[in-house]
Amino acid sequence: MSRPPGAAPCSALLILFCLCLSCAKEKPVIVSLDPSAGQAGEVLKVRGTGFGHEKGSSYVTIAGIPLTSSSYLGWEDREIRIKIPEFNGAGLVSVHRDRVKSNPLLFSNQAAMPAPVPDTDRSLGPLISAVNPASGPVGSRIVLQGSGFGSSRGASGVFFPWQSEVSPTVPAEEREARTVEVFDGEFGYEHWSDREIWIRVPDGAASGSLEVRTPAQNAGSVFFKVTDSPGTKTFKDKRRYTVSYGVDIKAQAAHAPNTLYLWVPRPVRSASQRLVDPPVSNIAPFVENYQGTALFQLTDVAADAALRMTAIIEVYTVETAVQSPSQKPKPHDPSPVQAVYTLPSALIPADNPNVAALAQRITGAGNAGNEQSPYEKARRIYEWLLREGGIRRASGDTGGALEALQEKRCDAYGAALLFCALARATQIPALPAAGVLVYDSRAAVRHYWAEFWVEGLGWVPLDPALGAGAGPEGFPSREDAASYYFGSLDNRRITFSRGQAALSRMDPRGRTMVRNREYALQDVWEEAVGGLESYSSLWSDITVTGIYTH
Repeated sequence: MSRPPGAAPCSALLILFCLCLSCAKEKPVIVSLDPSAGQAGEVLKVRGTGFGHEKGSSYVTIAGIPLTSSSYLGWEDREIRIKIPEFNGAGLVSVHRDRVKSNPLLFSNQAAMPAPVPDTDRSLGPLISAVNPASGPVGSRIVLQGSGFGSSRGASGVFFPWQSEVSPTVPAEEREARTVEVFDGEFGYEHWSDREIWIRVPDGAASGSLEVRTPAQNAGSVFFKVTDSPGTKTFKDKRRYTVSYGVDIKAQAAHAPNTLYLWVPRPVRSASQRLVDPPVSNIAPFVENYQGTALFQLTDVAADAALRMTAIIEVYTVETAVQSPSQKPKPHDPSPVQAVYTLPSALIPADNPNVAALAQRITGAGNAGNEQSPYEKARRIYEWLLREGGIRRASGDTGGALEALQEKRCDAYGAALLFCALARATQIPALPAAGVLVYDSRAAVRHYWAEFWVEGLGWVPLDPALGAGAGPEGFPSREDAASYYFGSLDNRRITFSRGQAALSRMDPRGRTMVRNREYALQDVWEEAVGGLESYSSLWSDITVTGIYTH
């Protein structure tokens, strides 16, 4: 059968269609390897984006060799867990999805690494010999060189100076030096070996002596200067809270064997919020900290059970001032925050056409001669929300970002999500935050706000609901609320999540429970496995049992 002149064969059209479909899919990107050096049989976590929600025909290579099917322990869009195979020396790790290869990261076989030469002239602890470069902005990559860091990070960490304004009335003995650790949530740890560490300068870091801390001891400090910031960030007015919360379980129909997993949120650790001690509970956690939650495992549940958590948190007022909002930061290797926190999700539909069109209209993106900085774009989105977003006090019948956009009506939850969706649609890294607002009477109510990332400065907070005067009834308000709550936050809140925690079920046969609009944003709260056929759970609200201020 002949075809018209110039017509492409069907097979060629099919190939072209497949190529276009492949190009439209998100390219896999590896952000980090945990650990970066290990031995055969250990678990390697490959973290990044665009891996796909299931393995399918995708695969991982180490030193160019594809892994066997038995090596894969778990495959998620942002994390792949594999059992390290036998191989010699070091090799590049890559993720292959739909014929598209990710960027490679180096993984080393610890068994093949040369043993360090004993040095009897110094202690066995870590020693920093150099930092390169010796200065840079928040979010930039620096390399620490030395020895004794350990072959993998484990429980070790890198800490930068952190400063807050302290009232003159505070006793001298309470004016202790404070530090801020490199954050996993900012993909701050990129490489860790015994002689070299690659990190990103964390949000809230100040100039001064940074140090490496290991379970054995701390390294000698080395000076680092934080530079090229487009603004300043001030932490002050510390408040200390003691809180308790938990969950009550009633077993209704159960037989052994059965298991109930509970993912209980922990207060977050950030530049403006600090855990005085790890949270304590009346039941020992199965995993103390799993992506911001304490994971509990209740085995062979047959009767009622009660889980209680207690935590002590210090919260600071944070105020941000940007001197030159239109000034672009000096070029440096962009933080992975830019790539990860601009991605769309079910919670933050930044790829929705209506969201994208509105974001472009609000910010003027794409108009000739109207190029705006991320800070100015974020301010325009915030002001539009206050002016036209229909923000009001929580009524219980408002939805997420798309519902807020369609109905032009939202509460704190919808406003925070819509801000993040509009920001991400214009390539501004943004994340929603969830927690509670605290009254002086110690009463606490669920609340939601947001943060966006400015290269060289870090996370800038905002609270559209309080800015619009739509805070909870009776909560203290400010005359300058509209301007104050863009760039600043009070210390009357406790944060339980920044972004949505993507948790994985523990058993493929598990029956999961999702809780929406809670004091934390996470996609799994409970999972029942086996003979736990019927049960009820009552999650308590956050109870503030103590407030301490200077």
